[in-house]
Amino acid sequence: MSGAVVGLSDMHYALLTKDDDTGVTYGPVTAISKQAVSAKISPKTNSATLYADDGPIDTSSTIGEVDVTIQLADLPMEVRAALLGHTMGDDGVILEKTTDVAPYVAFGFRSRKSNGKYRYVWLLKGQFAPPEDDYQTQNGQTSYQQPSITGTFVMRAYDSAYQAIADEDTASFTTGSTWFTTVPGGTSGTTGT
Repeated sequence: MSGAVVGLSDMHYALLTKDDDTGVTYGPVTAISKQAVSAKISPKTNSATLYADDGPIDTSSTIGEVDVTIQLADLPMEVRAALLGHTMGDDGVILEKTTDVAPYVAFGFRSRKSNGKYRYVWLLKGQFAPPEDDYQTQNGQTSYQQPSITGTFVMRAYDSAYQAIADEDTASFTTGSTWFTTVPGGTSGTTGT
C-alpha cells in the first residue's frame, strides 16, 4: 500500500561546481538543519492550446523555473553564508554585501509517508535569495520566529534535469542509503560518485 506524505526531515544542500556539456559535478552534500518545518515546491508552467475547425485540437505545456520556499526552526549562520554567497569571518560574523552572489546549489530532503516509508527529493540547480528576517519583542507570550528562505531552481545545462524524486516503497528504488551522499546524476569531488 502506498502512503501519503505526512512529514519532512533531513534537508541538505550541495554546491554545484560544474554544469556543462561534459557533465555535472557537486561539492560535498551538507546538512542544512535538523529543524525542518516546511518545504513548498511550486513549478511554473506555460500552456498553449491550438485551435482549428472551431475547437481545440492540440495542447502543449512546458515547465519554466521552480520556486522553492523552505522554513526552518533555525537557519544556522554557516548555512546562511554558504547558500547566499556571503563570507563568515573567523569571529563568526557574516558581512553581507550587495556584491555577493548566491551560488548554484542542489537542495534535497526526505518526507515520511503514512505507511512509514519515505519520499526522497533533490532539486538539482538553483539559487537562494536573502531571507526576510522577522524579529518581535516578547509580550507575555512566546512567539516563535521561524526563518524562511526562497530559491529559484532551473534545469541543468548538462541533461535538462531539474528534479530527482523517488519513493522508498518502489520495488526498484535502491539508493535510499546513499541519497544524502551524492546528488543524483552528478559526481562529487569529495564524497564519491
